[in-house]
Amino acid sequence: MKGSKLYSIFTSTCPVCHTGKMYLNSNPYIISEAQKMHERCPHCDTKFKIEPSFFYGAMYVSYAVGVAIAVAAFIIAYFFIGLGRLESFFVITGTLIVLLPVILRISRNIWINFFFKFDKEKAKK
Repeated sequence: MKGSKLYSIFTSTCPVCHTGKMYLNSNPYIISEAQKMHERCPHCDTKFKIEPSFFYGAMYVSYAVGVAIAVAAFIIAYFFIGLGRLESFFVITGTLIVLLPVILRISRNIWINFFFKFDKEKAKK
């Protein structure tokens, strides 16, 4: 699967070489370090932050990812488990709170993959 954008998104690796890690700490639940990234890829030296405030665009992506997760949580809670609307609301809220660090990282990963593509030559270095 290496070489696809999905690989880079779900493994939090460099979108160019798919080898170097983007984040300083791989655990998104260490809240103080959840968004701390390497300035450049440790493997291929690609600069992650193209311009100041580059990752503000990831807010729009996080909204879409959050809505998708909320809809999935609602469908599971309401239709499959059989909870009422109020209980389903609490399930959605809890799910979004628990997955917030993951949603933030996935959103950044999706956003940066819009602007870079995989390069086989840089992956070989």
